Amino acid sequence: MSDLLENPRAGRVKAVAALAKKDVRAETGLFLLEGPQAVREALEYGPELLRELYVTPTAAARYGLDDAPVDTWFVTEQVLEAMADTVTPQGVVAVCQQFPTSVKDVFPDRRADADAGLEARGASDESDALPGLVAILEEVRDPGNAGTIIRAADSAGADAVVLTGRSVDPYNPKVVRSTTGSLFHVPVSVGVTLADTIARAKALGYTVLAADVSGDDLPVVRAEGMLDGPTAWVFGNEARGLTAEDLALVDRAVKVPIYGQAESMNLATAASVCLYESAFALRS
Repeated sequence: MSDLLENPRAGRVKAVAALAKKDVRAETGLFLLEGPQAVREALEYGPELLRELYVTPTAAARYGLDDAPVDTWFVTEQVLEAMADTVTPQGVVAVCQQFPTSVKDVFPDRRADADAGLEARGASDESDALPGLVAILEEVRDPGNAGTIIRAADSAGADAVVLTGRSVDPYNPKVVRSTTGSLFHVPVSVGVTLADTIARAKALGYTVLAADVSGDDLPVVRAEGMLDGPTAWVFGNEARGLTAEDLALVDRAVKVPIYGQAESMNLATAASVCLYESAFALRS
């Protein structure tokens, strides 16, 4: 534990605050964690990823962070406010290493593995089983939506979330906050194209479904058994949805029916329904 850091204009403080900017995150490979819950999740599920912890003396005592296994600094409330992206960071801010998962690990190329001499051990081998559920985000720009979908995917037991290069950065502070720690629970892949991701999924036998208002009703699709096997859901832009070119890539378009008078449904809400319907089908 260091001496108390009191100057809100100190270089260290500015460096932490700069992680709110995408270009700085890309250059450093770091991102910002805010609040005790996010830090607790990092300490439990990825302590090796934590680089620095900044905490007020009061918060350190309240949340038991006095002896956290990371380079820790006591700071004043003013310093913490200068670092944080939120108005009320609850006395705790941390710097964490980014840890994206390669899309090749989400959808492994088994033919390439075989060429390299890594022959599959057979479908009866449990370690070779396909993941059951993956969420793919194409041009999802709202941080709150992206974070909530990651959280919903984690809750539904999804095996991964893929954000295409046209989607928001998952290490954006607002996305990180919206995941409420789920960023540390479910593998997240970034920077890929939708076409490549769908091709990889289909090559492994996934059914690829697009959540789109032009599609068939979700209960009908589930009743037909389309959710019973490995499924990848594609969720599009909040305002424009998916393009005709995008929809041509998938196996089927599916919509969540609206039984009341609502004009539309929030993207994250619709994604949560779709992911849970798949989770129910896979477990039944």
